[in-house]
Amino acid sequence: MSEWLNPSTSAYRLTDLGWSTEHDHQFLPYRGTHVPARVARVERGGVDVLGAAGTLHVTYGGSVLAAAAADHTQHPAAGDWVAIARWPDGRLTLEAILPRRTVLTRDSSNRTSHGQVVAANVDLVVIVEHLDPDSDLGRIERLLVLAWSSGATPLVVLTKADLVPDPERMREEVVAVAPGVDVLAVDATADDGATALRQRLGPDVTMTFVGPSGAGKSTLVNAIAGANVMATNEVRGRDGKGRHTTTHRELVVVPGHGVVIDTPGLRAVGLIADPDDIADAFPDIDELAGECRFRDCAHEAEPGCAVLAAAGDGELDKDRLARWRKLRREAAYQARRADARLRREELARSKRRAKALRQHYRARGR
Repeated sequence: MSEWLNPSTSAYRLTDLGWSTEHDHQFLPYRGTHVPARVARVERGGVDVLGAAGTLHVTYGGSVLAAAAADHTQHPAAGDWVAIARWPDGRLTLEAILPRRTVLTRDSSNRTSHGQVVAANVDLVVIVEHLDPDSDLGRIERLLVLAWSSGATPLVVLTKADLVPDPERMREEVVAVAPGVDVLAVDATADDGATALRQRLGPDVTMTFVGPSGAGKSTLVNAIAGANVMATNEVRGRDGKGRHTTTHRELVVVPGHGVVIDTPGLRAVGLIADPDDIADAFPDIDELAGECRFRDCAHEAEPGCAVLAAAGDGELDKDRLARWRKLRREAAYQARRADARLRREELARSKRRAKALRQHYRARGR
């Protein structure tokens, strides 16, 4: 291991990074020829990884590049466990990504249907939303769908509680759109938020933060880490919005407490989700849907629809129902995009096979 060591950085115990016996089994094919590490930061030409050799900058191996070209979600992401190879000329390359336990994925900004991985192997997704200006309930619901679809557990943290006259009333409004999810109202500049979050961390827990710019994600990360590991910016007074303090996803180790991943502020929250993911974020509507007269009820104008009845008598908030419908339409659209992409890929494979067969017969005929 000495030839791997980066003398300018501190070495990490793999268990402090979240390594478990499950990872021991996953790494067996690479043992003896590679070393394990965890991705801390992704850049255009490579990644920074943390491990027993300290912090290393590595480039991408050919197999990883090929997999990422075919499917963008196979590109290394913050939180990934990876296998690193060292070559005779001293180059370090990332040759494999170990199977991901959870994957936080959002819709990509381009027109593909693959999506973009925000973070991998996360246990707790902390949705950070400000109370001043007022919280965006629709954004919180979207981020809850994002969190539930990842396989991780969501937690909502409302910051700037010291700037509003009645933070508890505003917290209750958020509780109403986050059934079954813990919702905390904190002052991001005080220690109460860090203490509450640190209690949810542990040596084998990875926590990631998502939310808009200026909500206080990086401030919370700094408070949990006990150091200014992430830069913070002031927000604009006229609308409470902040600039993108964090411009990349970065993993930070809290010795003895676990791992946190900060992410850039999300201007828009595009979803890669299926109906079950939406049901997890809207259990109240999902429960009502089970009481409809018809099993295939679309909850639009059908007779005997329990969802419409609840909205009509005030049991279900009509705005929440409208947001639920919008998310379901978006999920259906994404599913159609994915189906179309799969059809195009299968057509391309068929054309390549046909071309190869023609070349084979031409060669035999010579």
